[in-house]
Amino acid sequence: MFHTLLIANRGEIACRVIETARAMGLRCVAVYSDADAGARHVQMADAAVHIGGAAPAESYLRGEAIIAAAQATGAQAVHPGYGFLSENPDFVAAVEAAGLTFIGPSARAIRAMGLKDAAKALMEEAGVPVVPGYHGADQSEDTLSRAAEEIGYPVLIKAVAGGGGKGMRLVERAADFAEALESARSEARTAFGNPDVLVEKYIQKPRHIEVQVFGDGTRAVHLFERDCSLQRRHQKVIEEAPAPGMTQEMRAAMGAAAVRAAEAIGYSGAGTVEFIVDGSDGLRPDGFWFMEMNTRLQVEHPVTEAITGVDLVEWQIRVASGEPLPVAQEALTITGHAFEARLYAEDVPAGFLPATGTLAHLAFPAGCRADTGVRSGDTISPFYDPMIAKVITHGPTREIALSRLRAALKGCEVAGTVTNLAFLGALAAQEGFARGEVDTGLIARDLDRLTVVPEVTAADLAQAALVATGLDGASGPLAGFTLWQPLARQVGLTAHGEDHVVTLRVSGPDHVRADVGGEEVTCTRYGSLWRIGGRPAVAAHRDGARITLFRAHGLSLSIVDPLARAAAAGAGADVIEAPMPGLVKAVFAEAGETVTEGQRLAVLEAMKMEHALLAPRDGVLAEVMVSAGTQVEAGAALIRLEASEEDAAA
Repeated sequence: MFHTLLIANRGEIACRVIETARAMGLRCVAVYSDADAGARHVQMADAAVHIGGAAPAESYLRGEAIIAAAQATGAQAVHPGYGFLSENPDFVAAVEAAGLTFIGPSARAIRAMGLKDAAKALMEEAGVPVVPGYHGADQSEDTLSRAAEEIGYPVLIKAVAGGGGKGMRLVERAADFAEALESARSEARTAFGNPDVLVEKYIQKPRHIEVQVFGDGTRAVHLFERDCSLQRRHQKVIEEAPAPGMTQEMRAAMGAAAVRAAEAIGYSGAGTVEFIVDGSDGLRPDGFWFMEMNTRLQVEHPVTEAITGVDLVEWQIRVASGEPLPVAQEALTITGHAFEARLYAEDVPAGFLPATGTLAHLAFPAGCRADTGVRSGDTISPFYDPMIAKVITHGPTREIALSRLRAALKGCEVAGTVTNLAFLGALAAQEGFARGEVDTGLIARDLDRLTVVPEVTAADLAQAALVATGLDGASGPLAGFTLWQPLARQVGLTAHGEDHVVTLRVSGPDHVRADVGGEEVTCTRYGSLWRIGGRPAVAAHRDGARITLFRAHGLSLSIVDPLARAAAAGAGADVIEAPMPGLVKAVFAEAGETVTEGQRLAVLEAMKMEHALLAPRDGVLAEVMVSAGTQVEAGAALIRLEASEEDAAA
């Protein structure tokens, strides 16, 4: 067994690995970038080594710097986590050449599964069913479009070196194929350095079910399945184990196929075999096909741990140190049901744009497992994935586990940045999902209902006004009074882009009347607790001008600064701004050009994804203020249109 382990990663997964390694008595070494000098994983480790700049290419993707850090600190093994270098066979080879142990599969196994086209061919040889498609070396547009016609629309274009939905496009008509191919190739080239794609049949009512496998290089076992069908733009949102509606016959068939896949490449360590499943007529043993194998620990591994009682990180470390597989297949069983929800810093109303910001407050309720790499006061950086935490619940039945997930999401407190918490709460309460009727199109079909912005009530505004004025704080005999006269004070608030004025009239240290647009809300304190309009006040947090009420998964209100409002009043509506920090990947227009509403003008790359910036209306471009390769901050002016005739006349 090793005595010192280096974790070649950051954030939530680095913290997760450290927790198990420390419990096993191992010394842990962290690595960190400029942006992560004070990060939670650095604080948790026994030692930490700085490896470069904030951008991944300058730090977490620098294999030679990571290996040097391991050698300098006496580490004997390297755990890659997921992402970054976890599936890079050249890094694995370099780790082993340096006399260190890589905690994961061999470079040969990673290469075998690294390209989707080659992996599918290998799986066919091993007797694993694969989806009909084109996986050839000829990457010409004519060949690919002809293959799509032969397969039959709709088809999926997928990057052969891809993952996480990047470089993937759904094409439903032949007329859209060329544009989708160009877009997929561009994103694939950026994300993976490889523009090659494959084309495969799109399953009409697909479910995404994956099987956790674990091997020792010769033999493998499976730890049952996870259903990851709740996805948005091919990104997983809520995962569960076991899969709803799964039969023993289907589970046995999928498990056996996954084990064949792992043993065919001599797999060692934790891996996941992902299948696309036809859910149109129930789960059938002849209705699943191999998609890809992830040769690493998955983000959603906690749900498997919850239902099996297995610590997969501990298994990884033990098998990498030379121990045999801990148990035989027949000793593995399923107990209960588990869910995982991915909590992200995302602006849902703006189209799920990744968000940044400082976490002014972060707390999780009792009764759930929260895997996180951040704390109150930490910053969500534009350089990395904007995950805040994974919220995991377990129960004896699916119904109970889901009820616990809903309660856990309601109890999460996040302030300082926008999140997808309300979206997760709505999804966990969605009727079809509650019945186990899941497929990869569920979110898209019900997106409008799932993204409804929660209503801000008069009581919410009254409580926010108390927080804004400090009247929610400690009571005192003169609180709220000046020279024998009750204090009346107006507070301007903004919620969901709408302005409100609340007038507070204090008639005693524990009694305030709030006038909210003509509606009176009585606020009374009993001991240390306020009741607002007859209901108990909710927990709240103020950070500068932002107030967060921890109700309805978090309501964010802003205190209006009249001076700032006046200064911004003259801002025009014809400037296209960066919706988030990022890199301008491409610019498709120039000053003087006439454009139409919805025309793609530029592409901004941020949080590992590409975002198209579109013309807000027909018009003429007055100025293009950026060029490809420019790094910009959120809110930076990028392109300006000439004033419309109506504006000019005004």
